[in-house]
Amino acid sequence: MASNLPTVGPREREILTAIVETYIATGEPVGSRTLSRAHKEGLSAATIRNVMSDLADVGFLEQPHTSAGRVPTSQAYRYYVEQISGKAHLSQADQGLIETTLSGVSDPQEFMERTSRVLSLVSSCVGVAVAGAGPSNALDHIHFSRLAEKRILGVVVTKGGVVRDRVFRTERDLSQDDLDAASRYLNDNFRGWTMEKIRLELAGRLEKERSEYDRLMQSVKQLYQGGALGRESPRTVFLEGVSNLLVNEEDRDRLRQLLRTLEEKQRVIELLSAYVDEKQEAVRVVIGLEDAMPEMRNFVLIGAPARVGKEVMGSLAVIGPTRMDYEHTITAVSYIAQLFDKILNEPEP
Repeated sequence: MASNLPTVGPREREILTAIVETYIATGEPVGSRTLSRAHKEGLSAATIRNVMSDLADVGFLEQPHTSAGRVPTSQAYRYYVEQISGKAHLSQADQGLIETTLSGVSDPQEFMERTSRVLSLVSSCVGVAVAGAGPSNALDHIHFSRLAEKRILGVVVTKGGVVRDRVFRTERDLSQDDLDAASRYLNDNFRGWTMEKIRLELAGRLEKERSEYDRLMQSVKQLYQGGALGRESPRTVFLEGVSNLLVNEEDRDRLRQLLRTLEEKQRVIELLSAYVDEKQEAVRVVIGLEDAMPEMRNFVLIGAPARVGKEVMGSLAVIGPTRMDYEHTITAVSYIAQLFDKILNEPEP
């Protein structure tokens, strides 16, 4: 995807990168003299000051106070992340910590719990892992029986051997032949899919085919809207490192609001669902989460789906302030996402 950020030259890019990394390390506005002393080519403070002025004009820097120092904007962080994407490497220390924490894990839920812990340690931010229902909630077969006019019994058997029966009503009456045809359609097309994935797929298909349905799809629509596939499966949320925000966040009122948000597990699920797509192959970095939750403005999410083979088992992420160590965190999230598949997909001896 093409970037919509302003284009800058090599010198501007180098100085902007230095400003971002200096500000991440110190938390203090960065001045031209500081950069001049550190610059390997010995650029004068006046030259750097001119470059900083140009960077401010295109929206990469702002001046929080009357002092000469500048701080990066959200645009600057986005540009910085684009520059380091694909170039960052995980340190040996982090790799060792991650592997030690996750070694010997064979259960996806335990992996997720340990993942949230190690992500909070590596990033010094909030580590989050959301576990989906997984294969145990996958459809083995489904059957519908007509009990009375507009009253249906649905029996769902999952791959994990769980049997769920549910009586529900449909808007129009369906014959047993209609129900048998709908059962065959669902069993033939969706056996092995999780309930959540089936619901999403059906919602998409029905949305695309709003015009004229044939009799089968009309029946499937009635059953789907009646609740034949049940409600959303419970998802487990693991959250570690919230206390790290007490150090990084100075606005007490905003901190209290943020902590209340993170305490509501459903809000955390909604946040990851909004930004971590199960189809994505790489780590996603989202700077500024206000589109999903206004109180998360000036916060960053770095996340990835957790897969075993092609099956998405959940998602993992780090949530923290814009002033975070991006390179460090991106590599950790990427490495753990790959380990998830490697460890849990290994054949048993």
